[in-house]
Amino acid sequence: MERVISLSLGEVVLKGKNRKHFENKLIGQVKKSIADIGFKSVYKDMGKVYIAADYENFDQIIERVKHVFGIVYISPCIKINRDIEEIEEGVKLITKEALEDNPSIKTFKGVAKRADKNYPLVSMEINNRIGGAVLKNFPIKVDVHNPDLYIYCDIKKEAYLYTKRYKAYGGLPMGTNGRGLLLLSGGIDSPVAGFLMAKRGVQIDSVHFHSYPFTSERAEEKMFKLAEILSAFTGNMTIYSINLLPIQKEINKNCPEDEMTIISRRFMMRIAERLSEKNEYKSIITGENLGQVASQTIDGLTVTSAIPNRPVFRPLIGMDKVNIIDWAKKIGTYETSILPFEDCCTVFLPKHPSLRPRLKDIEKSEEPLDIEELVESAIANMKIIKVKEGEVQNEEE
Repeated sequence: MERVISLSLGEVVLKGKNRKHFENKLIGQVKKSIADIGFKSVYKDMGKVYIAADYENFDQIIERVKHVFGIVYISPCIKINRDIEEIEEGVKLITKEALEDNPSIKTFKGVAKRADKNYPLVSMEINNRIGGAVLKNFPIKVDVHNPDLYIYCDIKKEAYLYTKRYKAYGGLPMGTNGRGLLLLSGGIDSPVAGFLMAKRGVQIDSVHFHSYPFTSERAEEKMFKLAEILSAFTGNMTIYSINLLPIQKEINKNCPEDEMTIISRRFMMRIAERLSEKNEYKSIITGENLGQVASQTIDGLTVTSAIPNRPVFRPLIGMDKVNIIDWAKKIGTYETSILPFEDCCTVFLPKHPSLRPRLKDIEKSEEPLDIEELVESAIANMKIIKVKEGEVQNEEE
């Protein structure tokens, strides 16, 4: 008998001929996530991935691999020979442990799955043997509809027995859908947007816009903290920190006040597009949500989307704010996001922003601006920050 951890995969198993590529990506990310804890092996067995490691490290390993996208459920198992008598002995062991953890358990159900259809017993027969082993040795009853305890038995090259299933985030392994550049502010929305696109297999880096000294250094520190939290899911992250204030001053001096926000947003997109060209990001990601603020009307989004030559992903576009907050709390960014430090969007904020901008009017308003010089200057003066293993480790000009 050996203690292992099983990882149930979600969409990965539907990938047909590309499945091996997705599985190998996921296994690589699992190994990387637990490298400092240590493990004996990570291997595949007929549709699932297994981690062999020291039993005393299981809790820590489970918490780590919950953050690896592509995994749906995580279960601590015992791995044994497929002989039915050995399975019955294993069932007695895991039932005993489950009752010690929770003495209030009164009912159970056996759930056998045969990945290897050549096994001589069918699932119903295995379930009957599981039930018999439990009923003979423990004072609990069968309940096939709403049991207190599920006893799982997976028949593969070996037999795996378990009673616990921890929910993970599912999705696709990171990097299987290219690289994306996230517009990361200090608010609630953008970290959630980054998380959701990473969950779809996009490798995330970020660009952050600030207006120092009109905004405080504490606002940038808040963004770094959000990036640290997010990196538990996304892995190492590069952040391009851009001072937007010189551009905002030029817009304020030369453009209509009611278009200040939308033109600033177009410059953010120009800079994100330029960084994407230089660094081979295939998409730009924002936390925009339809109708939430003036620049996020259909007309506003149309005008800003006219800038980049690559997809702009807006995973929050149709969400209610309550849904977004729920996600922020779930991934651990909410408490940091609500800290009261202003970001660049509050600088030169118009009293009555344009709600229905038209592209030709905005382009006309931008004519007095030296767009190329402003964009190049902003990028030339940016800071590049590396977030590695959940902390800001270095910073370079």
